[in-house]
Amino acid sequence: MVDPRATVDDLTAKARIRNTALDLYATHGEDRISLRAIAAEAGVAVGLVQHHFKTKAGLRNAVDQLVVDYFAGALAEVPEDASTAVRDDAVRDMLQANPAVVDYVRRALLQPNAADSHLVDVLVDLTQREVRAARKTGRASTTRRENTQVVAVLARQMGELLLAPMVDAVWARVAPDTKPPRLRVTVDEAGR
Repeated sequence: MVDPRATVDDLTAKARIRNTALDLYATHGEDRISLRAIAAEAGVAVGLVQHHFKTKAGLRNAVDQLVVDYFAGALAEVPEDASTAVRDDAVRDMLQANPAVVDYVRRALLQPNAADSHLVDVLVDLTQREVRAARKTGRASTTRRENTQVVAVLARQMGELLLAPMVDAVWARVAPDTKPPRLRVTVDEAGR
């Protein structure tokens, strides 16, 4: 998979700032990190951060896009006719290889205002495109509602990501010497 953090044409101060913001936001949360702290960690002046991203919201949007690029890159590596399970495995592998993405997504989706999150918007857009393409090529059912399929894909991929720390903590207390169960999240179609 191509690393969206450092493509050949993206090894710039702007990319360093964005990558640093991802790492710091993932570790500490966006609320606790200033533009000045990001600039210091990236080795640039805060004015350069403002030049490239204007505001903290602009930088967060760039980080959100980077995260979506990770997801899109993982899916792009999978053959077009691959099953849902193969696509989910590609996303899972990408997440395992990129703990900062996991931590960032977890923080972004669990914050109190997550419903208004730009990250949610861009992940939904990517997932809708993927579901529509799968429906068009016959890889996904057209009898199930598209919106339910979008929610199901995101719940499957994000549910494990968001709930795994809790499941691991509970399992460590109830059966520490055994292998934990595999977490699976599903979405059932609501009655019409």
